Amino acid sequence: MKVILTQDIKGSGKKDEIINTSDGYARNYLFPKKLAVEANAENLAKLKAKQQANAYKKDQEKEEAKKLAEKMGKIMLTFPVKVGENGKVFGGISSKEIADSLQKTHQITVDKKKIDMKEAIKELGTKTISIKLYEGVTAKLKINVIGQ
Repeated sequence: MKVILTQDIKGSGKKDEIINTSDGYARNYLFPKKLAVEANAENLAKLKAKQQANAYKKDQEKEEAKKLAEKMGKIMLTFPVKVGENGKVFGGISSKEIADSLQKTHQITVDKKKIDMKEAIKELGTKTISIKLYEGVTAKLKINVIGQ
């Protein structure tokens, strides 16, 4: 019997997946617990409509991410830091500080985990960092570190 899963089931499949299963398993376990529905024409049409809506939503989110990436490419954030003798920087610029600065100055909310930095910036000068906004969309952001 073909069924459409309404929830993830370990060992069987993921939500909105069509699987073949035995009649007894479907009638005695999946249907009573509302883990699946029968794969008839009506339910298949609903599933197809749901998948199309999800695809449209993903396309919209990706377009918004592309626009944001383009906007971020024109931004340069400046961070004044204390500098000791020999041009040595005290502390460093972390991904949290970059995310906070973007929020304060440009009202752009970015999760600090999406900022691709191996370690804090500890040198004076201009650096370009990448920020993962969406699957397949990466923004480049310029960071200028100046001494006080």
